Amino acid sequence: MDKLTTIDGTAYPFGMKNVDTDIVIPSHWLKTISRSGLGKGAFEVLRKEPGNVFDDPAYAGSPILIAGDNFGCGSSREHAAWALADLGIKVVIAPSFSDIFSGNAFKNGILTVELPQEAVDRLMEVAKSDPLHVDLEQQMVTTQFQDRFTFEIDAFRKHCLLGGLDEIGLTLDQADDIEVYENRAGREQPWLVPAVA
Repeated sequence: MDKLTTIDGTAYPFGMKNVDTDIVIPSHWLKTISRSGLGKGAFEVLRKEPGNVFDDPAYAGSPILIAGDNFGCGSSREHAAWALADLGIKVVIAPSFSDIFSGNAFKNGILTVELPQEAVDRLMEVAKSDPLHVDLEQQMVTTQFQDRFTFEIDAFRKHCLLGGLDEIGLTLDQADDIEVYENRAGREQPWLVPAVA
């Protein structure tokens, strides 16, 4: 997982409320276990509409998505987070998120930022013409117009995102302590150590 510290760039001014995971990635895309290529299926139904924000060249490659209330509701499919990541989205800003989606996003290196509706409305307006800046360390979203919106984040999630640590990374980060424990356990309880042939 890549480290996430600051994200600068354009943002998709999406804003739709109650976007469920079937809208993020339709079920016929769930036949794969690969994370790559799912960006093509992200928001597939909405992308069939002319003039949709996801195919607007002005927002191509945007690392930020601004959404409406209750983003990621519906099923628990992790493919929704995979699709967003494959689309290049690193931050989703919304008034609220489904808990399951928020957890899946975190585990896939995507920061979910909850802000009041008024702040989201302001960022939607700015995103139509200007970039945004998201600073995880400072827990702040800013614009070049001096808008400053602070957000809360669980300390553990912040630590993991800043360090680029998924579950495997967290375990490897403790490799020295694990080795000390294993050596001590081997001395104190030798019957636990497998015999070498």
